[in-house]
Amino acid sequence: MTIDETTSATQHLPRGVHLVGSVPLGDAEDVFRAATSILGWRLRRIPDGETGERINWIGWQARFIGSNPHFEMMPPNPTDYAPLPHFKLRSTLSSSEITFERLGYADAAKASYTVFSQLKQAGLIPTSTRFQVSLPTPLAPVVAFIVPRDQPVVEPAYEVAMFAELDQFAAAIPHHELAIQWDVAVEFGILERARFSSYEETKREAIERLVRLGHRVPADIELGYHLCYGDAGHKHFVEPEDASKLVEVAHAISVGVGRQINWIHMPVPRNRTDDAYYAPLQQLQLHPETELYLGLVHFTDGVEGTRRRITAAQKVVADFGVATECGMGRRNAATIPELLRIHSEVAAPV
Repeated sequence: MTIDETTSATQHLPRGVHLVGSVPLGDAEDVFRAATSILGWRLRRIPDGETGERINWIGWQARFIGSNPHFEMMPPNPTDYAPLPHFKLRSTLSSSEITFERLGYADAAKASYTVFSQLKQAGLIPTSTRFQVSLPTPLAPVVAFIVPRDQPVVEPAYEVAMFAELDQFAAAIPHHELAIQWDVAVEFGILERARFSSYEETKREAIERLVRLGHRVPADIELGYHLCYGDAGHKHFVEPEDASKLVEVAHAISVGVGRQINWIHMPVPRNRTDDAYYAPLQQLQLHPETELYLGLVHFTDGVEGTRRRITAAQKVVADFGVATECGMGRRNAATIPELLRIHSEVAAPV
């Protein structure tokens, strides 16, 4: 096939693949090798898969909160979207009196980067590929694990701890090799009233938080946002009517963040090939450097179903890459190679 024929054959393909975060393989090296061998130049950055105890997103943070002497544990509510243990303060404290010695994110990032760097030096990872660290917004573990009464006091303290973790691994990893993603899920639970809240009030506060998080990432480190409607039990906490709230939040982040935003990821439910879901994307206004990734790859209907969603999306937005809706951590590990191959068949290299 000639260069012209190759170009013609790939013109209609989305450009690039994004891995949201978790990949349930054995360890970081397994993730780096699988992602690179199957997806290659379709990736600008690779996460470590959040393997081991980190595989269930923020679930592992219960260990750090539970071992903190400021808190005592309460049993999970079995009726919750994702039943988790809850914690309350043992006594009345101010935010400045609550401390978290460590959250584990810096330790994990530094350990995984060592592997990433070794594989890159061996020529197994392209030199331009960055190491991606995905972090939950500080609001997420606080809403998930702290009783509502104590959340306003605990959140600022947890945010301070998260920023300290970011500073630690950013000091240890060369900035030109690093990319940081903020995982934005709990905020959509609030905006969609899946959790008790006043929508108009929390929308303003949620955007202020997300803008603050963006500014906290050093300007020479890549920055991205993963917008999410949840994946516990492979179900959303609420089914989005369309992409309008995703577009609204993405636009507000773009307006508020004064530094480069390298990518924004949005989910696409499996059954949405209708024009109505994608129509709000016509109003999407991002920074000129921001890449859009649509989470429209689903294992259950493979390449054929993914291409139907791509066709529907391309009616309103011409330039985007592909991804899954959320991390892959809740999938059977045996399905991961095929899921990555689906990405490779529907996307062109970057």
